[in-house]
Amino acid sequence: MKSIHLALISLLLAGCVGEEFQDLRDFVKDSGKDMRGKIPPPPEVKPYEPFAYNNETNLSDPFKMRKPKLSSDSRAGINQPDLDRPKEALEEFPLENIRMVGYLYQKKVGYAVVRAPDGKLHRVKTGNYIGMNFGLIKEVTDTEVIIKEMVQDSTGDWSERMSSLKLVE
Repeated sequence: MKSIHLALISLLLAGCVGEEFQDLRDFVKDSGKDMRGKIPPPPEVKPYEPFAYNNETNLSDPFKMRKPKLSSDSRAGINQPDLDRPKEALEEFPLENIRMVGYLYQKKVGYAVVRAPDGKLHRVKTGNYIGMNFGLIKEVTDTEVIIKEMVQDSTGDWSERMSSLKLVE
């Protein structure tokens, strides 16, 4: 009896498969017949040719540190910082990362208390150097440290730039 029921159900299901979606099947089958696209070939890859920076090209290598050219011109080295001077402790940090956190006045001299990025506190006064751009402290007040920095432009010339550290409240 079970086999008769299974056969009858199979026969009914086979009748449902019919041609209900035949138009959809035909559309999918015929949709790509008229398309004959052509993909263009990839562009030709040209081999890399390195450029040599040498004296013949008269161009400076952008990957080498520029050094100021000293000449017999009387202006040469006027604004150039002292490159042979021993570095002070705060010259290894960018000025943007140093914070003024206090002020001291001892023996008629004003000192700024600054915090370096490594967390250490330093006492600085007029004449000390700070920052990575040869920053010379010109003045220390109870709210600010005024600094003259020396920066080098792309031609190798040095120019002065004034910066300051304000007291962090």
